[in-house]
Amino acid sequence: MRHLALILLCLLAAPLADVVSAQSTPGARVAIGNGRLFSNDLFGDGHDRWRTGSYVFSHLRSAVPYDSAPKGFGEVMEYRFRTEIIAPTRRTRDRPYAGIISLGAHTHHTFGPAEISLGADVLAIGPQTRLSDFQRAYHEVFSLPRPPTRNQLSDQFALQATGEARYTYRLNPRTSLRPFVEGQTGAENLLRAGADLIMGPVGQNDLLLRDVTTGQLYRGTQDDRTGVSLVVGGDVTAVDGSLFLPESEGYAPTETRTRARAGLNWQPVPGMTFFYGATYLSPEFKGQDEGQVVGSLKLNFNF
Repeated sequence: MRHLALILLCLLAAPLADVVSAQSTPGARVAIGNGRLFSNDLFGDGHDRWRTGSYVFSHLRSAVPYDSAPKGFGEVMEYRFRTEIIAPTRRTRDRPYAGIISLGAHTHHTFGPAEISLGADVLAIGPQTRLSDFQRAYHEVFSLPRPPTRNQLSDQFALQATGEARYTYRLNPRTSLRPFVEGQTGAENLLRAGADLIMGPVGQNDLLLRDVTTGQLYRGTQDDRTGVSLVVGGDVTAVDGSLFLPESEGYAPTETRTRARAGLNWQPVPGMTFFYGATYLSPEFKGQDEGQVVGSLKLNFNF
């Protein structure tokens, strides 16, 4: 339960100073924001299976205070911590159980009219992460069914490299369309294309980060614009192998995946934000008879 308390603390309470004053030593990097997102099918279809839960925390630093102007390679850095639990269904044990913890670094910069994100993460996978122990203890405390953790991927480490390019088309001051392409290689090899539409004042000028599992955009920086924004998006992915579905053990990843998502960003006053989003994930492997819906949540309070 200490792990649960830590997750909830990170989720619900932002640091007292997300953005450090530019009065730092000239040339020194300053913190420009923190992004976080908690995703769980408890907030979606509630079936506790497959991509059942994840949490991401991103800390952003820059050589200059962030002002949404174009930046060069390496000027803005994101340091990312992420956890995820992938679980089979209890009835069929249809895929391996995987507990994943990752640490990574990503740079966000511009190249002509394109916004580029490049980076890599080191993944720890298996019982060594203790995520299966945490999930069993959590289910026991709340009298939930025991999670199916026996068929678990063995302890291992993996590297995941990710690159994304996107364009921002300003349809009007409160609406932007953001098509993107993304490639990943390492633990999963895939190529993805999609788009996101943001309607409303919140998030238009922030540095937006993409959640690995759902594709939801979460705010890495946070300006003072108040109001409500609706975010809708989707993408199609071509898959060429997944460490989480080892073909040597008879698992067959689907060749394509699709995601469809919608979310609501609400900032009633500067420094206080709320986000909820829902994402449909299509089947990821042959034998998965249907897709799933995962919910994502963020609460942020800066004082």
